Amino acid sequence: MKIIADNSMPLVQELFSPYGDITMLPGREICSEDVRFADVLLVRSITQVNENLLKNSKIRFVGSATIGSDHVDELYLQEQGIDFSNAPGCNSRAVIQYVISVLCSLRAHWMDQTVGIIGCGNIGGKLYHILDDIGVKCHCYDPFLDAKKNKHLVSFEKAIKSDILSIHVPLTIDGPFPTYHMFNDEVFLRLKKDILLINSSRGAVIDNKSLINFLSTSFSQVSLDVWENEPNISLPLLELVDICSPHIAGYSYDGKIKGTEMIFEAFCSKYSIDYPGAPPQNKFFQLSPTSMNAAVTATFDIKKIDHQMRNVLLKKTGDISAEFDALRKNCPKRYEFNRYHLTKNTENSLAQNLRKIGFKIT
Repeated sequence: MKIIADNSMPLVQELFSPYGDITMLPGREICSEDVRFADVLLVRSITQVNENLLKNSKIRFVGSATIGSDHVDELYLQEQGIDFSNAPGCNSRAVIQYVISVLCSLRAHWMDQTVGIIGCGNIGGKLYHILDDIGVKCHCYDPFLDAKKNKHLVSFEKAIKSDILSIHVPLTIDGPFPTYHMFNDEVFLRLKKDILLINSSRGAVIDNKSLINFLSTSFSQVSLDVWENEPNISLPLLELVDICSPHIAGYSYDGKIKGTEMIFEAFCSKYSIDYPGAPPQNKFFQLSPTSMNAAVTATFDIKKIDHQMRNVLLKKTGDISAEFDALRKNCPKRYEFNRYHLTKNTENSLAQNLRKIGFKIT
């Protein structure tokens, strides 16, 4: 069996090598010639999996170690009898860590403000439950959910009037509630002028040209992890946002491992292999924090990523795509909250709130 895999995926060699010959390649560079004689393709979100890539190939299984699947033409795979599996929820904790790091970096008293959550699926739903559990007022919008399952579900109009907005929707262009350019000129006019807007979903959910216009006339704060036309992003927009990052909100080491494990399990099912389980992860750290903000930024300081991205991209001219991809690929290894154990001298109420967002209490 021949397996082609994105070289940013951890544990591929450890999990898949007993079952085939593995070739690791940069995800954005995987082409039809690479997969022509392969049986299995393992990707992340930067590889466009469609007829152009797979036509005349031997591929029978595609695994995407990602929550989203808008980079995969699932209808084409179905028509060709190619099995597909992705990893819903694999990086939800990582994205929540990113969002809370942004809150701690830009709004010192964020726990006293109203947070609007647009989309309450695998990520947005978990974020809502965490914030609600620590006493943060939430307004949630998700037209696909039953109000009986979320007491804070509100209309889109009410949700966007929140002090803080965090977006967690897939990118869709059709259906009853398409999300392409969901945030456009008309919507920006209805937001609070001092809102904090966080997008870690898909770049095209926000009309980036409209966002530039909005930021030019408001006192709002914006944190963007995703951008239209990645990796060839808008440098004028980058200069205007308060925090920028190269599509790494879900890029924790733990989230990547979970994604690989989930598609490996699906691979085992496809080929009738007894699932051997994944190797345990035993690296842990101790913290003695004095505040919520200090604890969160000790695990992941988004401002460091922001500074690095500005220093690299704003000095470039012409095509910045390769630099964007390099920033993403070489982002410092990050562990999620549950790798951090609080020492016994941590103040009790602080420790309890930190436990609720994912930290461990020793």
